[in-house]
Amino acid sequence: MKAPVRVKFCGITRVEDALLAASLGASAIGLVFVEGSPRCVSRERAAEICSVLPPLVGVVGLFMDAPEDRVRSVVARVPLNWLQFHGNETPAYCDAFGMPWIKALPMASPGCVQYHQWSGAQALLLDAHAAGGMGGSGETFDWENAVLPDRPWILAGGLDPDNVGIALSSMAPPAVDVSSGIESAPGIKDAALMRRFMERIQNG
Repeated sequence: MKAPVRVKFCGITRVEDALLAASLGASAIGLVFVEGSPRCVSRERAAEICSVLPPLVGVVGLFMDAPEDRVRSVVARVPLNWLQFHGNETPAYCDAFGMPWIKALPMASPGCVQYHQWSGAQALLLDAHAAGGMGGSGETFDWENAVLPDRPWILAGGLDPDNVGIALSSMAPPAVDVSSGIESAPGIKDAALMRRFMERIQNG
């Protein structure tokens, strides 16, 4: 029997969006701690969002080239299950926090993607950004010609209710990550788009 596709709703900034994500069956939500991002949340807001989640909904904290003390200050205040790194972090840096972690890779810059470097990651997130970018742009990458890792991975980049079905059939991802494709504005999730996205996932 094929395992169900896991879904992360990323860039959550509001309690009501987190609650809806959980009620729709999302496996995880993503909280952004990158200053300057329109989806960035404070430690206080993040802790508030986490406090309303039901059991067994995971929480992923996103960072990009953050000082170690910045990550540690968030971890001390917010009950995260995974860390997700989007910048030029080294494997040693990612390992330093003693937590499961995900590494986002810039699939728009295939020459910069070296899967073997990230053996310590619990999963690799294949995102549509170019090297040096963060993602959340709403753009997809070249699914047809992508070389996939032989270890746990997550498909991200430009997914929305209209194309996720194509992504499932062409890429067969074990998990997907969506942010801008379910928003009415950056950081503001659209309930109808969230529902449509999960319907497409559940219908395969």
